Amino acid sequence: MVFFPKSLQHKIEQVKEKHQFRSLKTNYPSIDFSSNDYLGFSSQGYLSEELKTLEPSIKTGSTGSRLISGNSFLFNEIENEIAQFHHGDSALIYNSGYDANLGLLSSVPQKGDLILSDELIHASLIDGIRLSFATHYKFKHNDINSLKELITRHQSTFKEIYVVVESVYSMDGDCSPLVDLANFCKGINAHLIVDEAHAIGVFGKNGKGLCYELNIEQLCFARIYTYGKAMGCHGASIVGSEELKHYLINFSRSFIYTTAMPEHTLLSIKAAYQLLKKTIEVEKLRSHITFFNTLTTKSHQNFIASTSAIHCLILKGNNDVQFLEEKLGKRNFFVKSIKSPTVKQGEERMRLCLHSFNTKDEIDVLLSLIHE
Repeated sequence: MVFFPKSLQHKIEQVKEKHQFRSLKTNYPSIDFSSNDYLGFSSQGYLSEELKTLEPSIKTGSTGSRLISGNSFLFNEIENEIAQFHHGDSALIYNSGYDANLGLLSSVPQKGDLILSDELIHASLIDGIRLSFATHYKFKHNDINSLKELITRHQSTFKEIYVVVESVYSMDGDCSPLVDLANFCKGINAHLIVDEAHAIGVFGKNGKGLCYELNIEQLCFARIYTYGKAMGCHGASIVGSEELKHYLINFSRSFIYTTAMPEHTLLSIKAAYQLLKKTIEVEKLRSHITFFNTLTTKSHQNFIASTSAIHCLILKGNNDVQFLEEKLGKRNFFVKSIKSPTVKQGEERMRLCLHSFNTKDEIDVLLSLIHE
């Protein structure tokens, strides 16, 4: 048997003792309040049906990176459609949201630049920043005064300033104050980067996102749209200027040094955008979000305020949230507990994701069970 380092085994035992041990599962309760498939494009078969209308002759693999043999007219066509849909000059497709965030933030900010990020941004954004040579500071969550304080202290020291936020935060479900941030960044010539992963398909006309709904698309340096959430497929794109696209093609390592996505995945993205333009699922989801918030207001259940599909109830301690997850699972409700260290210790929570295919009766019963 191959030797496994004792130091690593010790780390595994430590997370087990703290009830932080993660494992992979295959069996889930059938009433879904956990997945990111907000519009049911994947689970309800809408995307599969839409794909049939494209009648593709699909290659099984892309044969190489896009800079060698993996590029195609299909890539160009879909990137143009994405840019048009999101009112950008250009779009560049990546294999995942993680790859997009890693590739953008590791390559664009330079030595001598400053990155200021909300303290609750996603791990993929954090990892991209860590790979950058720029200086980095965090500001308090959704606190523009905290951002201004950092700017006042550091603005004159650095060449370029990048402000990094999510439009909807994945572990809280709350929204960033994007209008204030966009206007502030414009006033000081800072570059605003917005991850729209949990906003696309939920906010704006045809689910175009929160930047569209708030009319700040043209004030963003870059917007990241992820397709593994509401759109029910895979991959991501970075929308911005033509110059940004040219730069990323030449310097973004997670774009350059990876095999291009296969045609089937590309066509799934195309089909998902076609669905967004005509589906009624966005309106159904919004109706359920309103219904959920009405019930929690009436019952005084202490969820974090949210108008997104994500709703979180803080319950301190990994044991408590795990207990509730198991209890709800026995009643066939799939709700995921979020434990430390994924969130801060003392801020463990139940994370509920609402979907267009959930029923109001299911929402009502779920909240009643949690209240019990």
